[in-house]
Amino acid sequence: MTSLRRFPRFDFASKFTTTSCTSSSRRGFSTTTSSGSSGGSCTEYALTLQQQQQLESGSTGKSINLFSAINQALHIALDSDPRAYVFGEDVSFGGVFRCTTGLADRFGKQRVFNTPLCEQGIVGFGIGLAAMGNRAIAEIQFADYIYPAFDQACIVNEAAKFRYRSGNQFNCGGLTIRAPYGAVGHGGHYHSQSPEAFFCHVPGIKVVIPRCPSQAKGLLLSCIRDPNPVVFFEPKWLYRLAVEEVPEHDYMLPLSEAEVIREGSDITLVGWGAQLSVMEQACVEAEKEGISCELIDLKTLLPWDKETVEASVCKTGRLLISHEAPVTGGFGAEISASIVERCFLRLEAPVARICGLDTPFPLVFEPFYMPTKNKILDAIKSTVNY
Repeated sequence: MTSLRRFPRFDFASKFTTTSCTSSSRRGFSTTTSSGSSGGSCTEYALTLQQQQQLESGSTGKSINLFSAINQALHIALDSDPRAYVFGEDVSFGGVFRCTTGLADRFGKQRVFNTPLCEQGIVGFGIGLAAMGNRAIAEIQFADYIYPAFDQACIVNEAAKFRYRSGNQFNCGGLTIRAPYGAVGHGGHYHSQSPEAFFCHVPGIKVVIPRCPSQAKGLLLSCIRDPNPVVFFEPKWLYRLAVEEVPEHDYMLPLSEAEVIREGSDITLVGWGAQLSVMEQACVEAEKEGISCELIDLKTLLPWDKETVEASVCKTGRLLISHEAPVTGGFGAEISASIVERCFLRLEAPVARICGLDTPFPLVFEPFYMPTKNKILDAIKSTVNY
């Protein structure tokens, strides 16, 4: 069927390596902030209709990859708000994935600076910085290492509850935590995990994952300027492989609004991040066999857009969810439960989940662990023929 939003070009000739790197290494949330808070109003950064049309047409940008789009967003955030700061391990020289290249040179080491190798310290510092009315953009070098910050971060007992426990007198809404997540082809146990489901269980934060460069830039700027703490996971597999035209101007994309990127009538597929490109390939193969797939990018996992998914499932009668994280307790389970509650009488088949396996993330066996195109295609056919 019709593809409403094209995917970026994947330049597989570009190896996933870093260069010149010496390191080893809104629904239901506040939309206003109290006096002196770090949240601010998003209306001052509103995307104009003309800018949105330019973004959709892709006529005003240049072709860049995902890490460059992240870099552009950070440049704009620092340039447009003198209260913004970027910090984390190795960010002053560009970071392991080069997302912060050039920031320290342009904005100075007082606003872009390295931290010790201490994730709980990085996030704890960010909470305090944001609570004092600043925009704290913290980088966790790999999402696999965000767990030491789980208590301090939004992450669970501090940032997520800061506004609530003070009766909205104080907040740390200016905090954004960036972290590369997911498979990379050779990351093994400690550089390949997808921990998004842990954070989706925590009221008081937002969880956002982009699928391509233009989405990454617009969503990251929205997260930085949102009046709530946000965890922004970046699919590191796509840092260099995903290439498309990205507008160079300042723009934002709405949070908590899913996007139908491919229309269909037989089955609804829901995913996020790098998995969307795999699901798109499965949709193309299914179409060759006469199966019409509707593909939805959730983009924001917390709070997620139930209405868009519900409307699609009521139309198709079937649902398949796919993500890299292990299937047990993954966010796909929450989507499945919610849609069964809302659409039970419209479902023609059980909800299918094609996800990572319930094992630690393997190294040599990564191809067997991953929810591949063929696994998704088999599940599509099985669900449609149920």
